[in-house]
Amino acid sequence: MDYAVSNDSIGLVILGQLGTEVHVYSQRSSTQPMVEHLSWNGTYENIATSPNQISSSIAFVYSALDKPQEVYFIENLDQIINAEILTTENSLFLETDLPRGKPYRWNSDDNITVEGMLQYPPGKFEQKNLPLFVLIHGGPYSADGNRFEASWYIWATVAATEGWLVLMPNYRGSTGYGDHFLSQVIHEIVSRPGKDILAGVDSLVRDGIADPNHLTIGGYSYGGYLTNWLITQTTRFKAAVTGAGAVEHIANWGNDDVSLVDAYFLGGYPWEVPQQYHSEAAIYYVDKIETPTHMITGDKDIRVAVLESFLFERALNTLNVPCKLLLFPGEGHELDKNPWHGKIKVREELRWLKMYGNRTV
Repeated sequence: MDYAVSNDSIGLVILGQLGTEVHVYSQRSSTQPMVEHLSWNGTYENIATSPNQISSSIAFVYSALDKPQEVYFIENLDQIINAEILTTENSLFLETDLPRGKPYRWNSDDNITVEGMLQYPPGKFEQKNLPLFVLIHGGPYSADGNRFEASWYIWATVAATEGWLVLMPNYRGSTGYGDHFLSQVIHEIVSRPGKDILAGVDSLVRDGIADPNHLTIGGYSYGGYLTNWLITQTTRFKAAVTGAGAVEHIANWGNDDVSLVDAYFLGGYPWEVPQQYHSEAAIYYVDKIETPTHMITGDKDIRVAVLESFLFERALNTLNVPCKLLLFPGEGHELDKNPWHGKIKVREELRWLKMYGNRTV
């Protein structure tokens, strides 16, 4: 996930992701094995070594689900388990009751083990029969893990604070589980990870953890692709909140800024594998949707063509499915032009989940 060059005999200091954890490793040379160093459970980020040739000091950012990011310092790598905290920039979060969480594992339809993170509402850790919100990460080459997040993009902590049990699934295509797991999304851009996610929901219901009558789903970017697809595959979700997600692949391939990536995941260009572009597109199954759906996009998005959201909204309106499209002026894919837009996004998505996600019919 990151690395820095050490000035002593350590060689490279490496941050490596394995499952839901990002820990600290070192490697003296390319012919020697990586060595894991005793460290805290959680996520290490932004590692930096001293430019001073006589110093072996290291600084890094560390967090866990219930421990917000702060900067830490050590004189050498052997001290990492006793690192000194340098900042208290996020101490305000510790003044409230934060959600607690843990990894959760299940078997998918093909008996492959899939993992994700669960975040419970404050004061309800490991309680049963909770309303569920499935929050799907983008990428797909990314993963959710044991780290503190507080942003418009990864807002599981906020959703949990509002009373939702949040599942963050690391579906096929996620990092941290090996190359084979990573590559299984190719040719099955939404159908393969979609099956993994639905199997996770089934498992939570079967274990009595999630209330089957209060299931909701959402995601942004690739998470939006998957949300759009999954509500065509099942009517079990009471509400969906999707952002910057494609519903078809030909026009998106022709209008975004990463067309080679689209062709890579779909196995070729539209004229080479037309059936792939058809079979993996939600628009051709959209008449199966019954889930009230909230959509957002930036009107200058060229990563996922804004036309995809317009197409999806028109289809849902034509089918009389409750829906709403929130368009942010001047924003691209990152929603980084106006900080209020991210706040508005999450506020409106929470309102939608509350409005439709607690329905009993």
